Amino acid sequence: MTPSSAGTSPSLINDLRVLATRIAVDAGELIEAMRDEVDLSGMTKSSSVDVVTAADKASEVFIIEHILAERPDDGILGEEGGDVIGTSGVRWIVDPIDGTTNYVYDIPAYSVSIAAELDGVIVAGAVVEPKSNSVYDAGLNAGARKNGEPLSCTPKAELETALIATGFGYTADRRAGQAAVLTTLLPQVRDIRRFGSAALDLCAVADGRVDAYYEKGLNLWDLAAGWLIAAEAGATVADLRGGDPSPEFVLASGPDLFGLLRDLLDGAKADQVP
Repeated sequence: MTPSSAGTSPSLINDLRVLATRIAVDAGELIEAMRDEVDLSGMTKSSSVDVVTAADKASEVFIIEHILAERPDDGILGEEGGDVIGTSGVRWIVDPIDGTTNYVYDIPAYSVSIAAELDGVIVAGAVVEPKSNSVYDAGLNAGARKNGEPLSCTPKAELETALIATGFGYTADRRAGQAAVLTTLLPQVRDIRRFGSAALDLCAVADGRVDAYYEKGLNLWDLAAGWLIAAEAGATVADLRGGDPSPEFVLASGPDLFGLLRDLLDGAKADQVP
């Protein structure tokens, strides 16, 4: 089910949007305060290049505590394992630091991402980039904003002048497959960017700073809030087979560019890499 296909109370959506934004901003301040304490050796998750820090865990605990303080019956899905079973029909999808490697190395492209899902449909979300004090938020059928100003994705429809963002997985075999896809794509577009935060990549599509974004291997917490923000800014966000974005694939762009990129990426078997 796509976000735009659900129907629910606009007032509830707004309440969830406001809460997600407020808590994401506060969590962003927390991780900034902890930045100088980061251990560059880190700890690993799925591979030696997939790091997790104490700040990831502290941010998730902070977010969960503040959500449940106001909405104790809600469920939560957290990247660092902070899962809570709820009874209200609302589930929060939390990425306490998206772009942890950037955070560890003090590269500004990292974010806090919080989305609210109602009966399986994403209805509100916020992504905060604390280094630049950029706050993105969206509500279902209520538009997307950056720092309170409306967002609109680029109307670009030409591949040869398109700036495309992407990301890479953490395992060697997936990276090798993704590199092969790039050899097909790169000669046919203006250029490629790799920022290192899927949530911010989707927000970059929403505000027209890139023309499209694609990646294989995301988790729901990586894409949930950014998916809604990009979609509410007018982007098409889907996989290569006509379905919702998923760990199998996500592609986001303006509607006129989407079909061209989908065909190109499908031909390169971008969703079939390991």
